[in-house]
Amino acid sequence: MDYTVFMPVLVAFVLSVIMGPMIIPVLRRLKMGQTEREDGVKSHLKKAGTPTMGGVIILLSVVITSVFYMKDHPKIIPILFVTLGFGLIGFLDDYLKVVMRRSDGLFPRQKMALQIVVTAVFAFYVIRFTDVPLAMLIPFSGGQYLDIGWLSVPLMFIAVIGTVNGVNFTDGLDGLASSVTVLVATFFTVVAIGTKSGIEPVTCAVVGALLGFLLFNVYPASVFMGDTGSLALGGFVASTAYMLQMPVFIIIVGLIYLVEVLSVMIQVTYFKKTGGKRIFKMAPIHHHFELCGWSETRVVAVFSIITALLCLIALMAM
Repeated sequence: MDYTVFMPVLVAFVLSVIMGPMIIPVLRRLKMGQTEREDGVKSHLKKAGTPTMGGVIILLSVVITSVFYMKDHPKIIPILFVTLGFGLIGFLDDYLKVVMRRSDGLFPRQKMALQIVVTAVFAFYVIRFTDVPLAMLIPFSGGQYLDIGWLSVPLMFIAVIGTVNGVNFTDGLDGLASSVTVLVATFFTVVAIGTKSGIEPVTCAVVGALLGFLLFNVYPASVFMGDTGSLALGGFVASTAYMLQMPVFIIIVGLIYLVEVLSVMIQVTYFKKTGGKRIFKMAPIHHHFELCGWSETRVVAVFSIITALLCLIALMAM
C-alpha cells in the first residue's frame, strides 16, 4: 500500500521541486513568456514575461514516476496516454504561440482534431484492452450503475474534451488550476485505494507533481503551466474518472471547471445576441470576481475551498 501510495507522491514531488529551478531558467531564456490581454485585468499586465509552459515540469514528474509502476499496474497506461497526449497538444499550442510568435497557436480546428484523435484512441483502448465497463456510477444511488449502451461512446468524447477545456479555462490565475486539480486528484486517489482499482500510482504521482509545482506557481507565480499543463491535467481528470467508472462525478468534483466553461459560453452568446452587452464583467468567471475587487489569492482560496467541499460531497455520493 505505502509503495503504491506514499512513494509516487514523494517521488513526483521531489522530481517537481528539483526540475523547477532547472527548467524555469530555460523557459525564460527561450523567451517563453506569458502575454497578457490589454483589455484584461490591469493587475495582470505586470505578469507579462513570466515564463509559461511550466506544465512540462508536471508532465515529466508524472511520467517518470508512473513508468516504475506500469508493469504491475497496467490500468495506469490509458490514463498516462491521455495525460501525455493532451499535454503534447498543449505543448504544441504553447510553442507556436510563444516561440514561433503565432498569436493564435494551433488553429481551433487543428486543436479540436487532435483532441478528438487522443480521445478516440483512449475510447478504443478502454473498450478493447481493459475490463473497465462504460457503465457509470450514479451519485447518491447506493452503488447503482447506468448503462446507456453505444451512446456512452459519444458521451465519452463530450466528457473528455469538455473537461480538458474546462481545466484550460480555469488556468488564469496564479495557482488556481493547480490548487483545484490537486484536490480533485486527491479525491480520485482516495477512491482508487478504496475500490482497489489499481490506478493509484498515477493519481498519487499527479498529487505529488502538483504540490511541487505549486511552490513555483502560487502568487506571485515564477512560472505558469500554460496549455501544456492545463490540457494534460484535464486529460488526467477525465481519463481517471472513466477508469473508475465515475464520469458523472466530474460534474461534482470538477464543478469549478464546468462553471468556468459555462461563464465563457454564456458571455459570448449574450454578447452576440445583445450586440455587445455583457453578463459578467469579464469571462472566465475568475476574472469577474477580480474585477469585483477580490484579490487573486482570495479567488484561488475560495475556489479551492469550494472544490474541497465538493470532493467531500462526492465521497458521500458514492
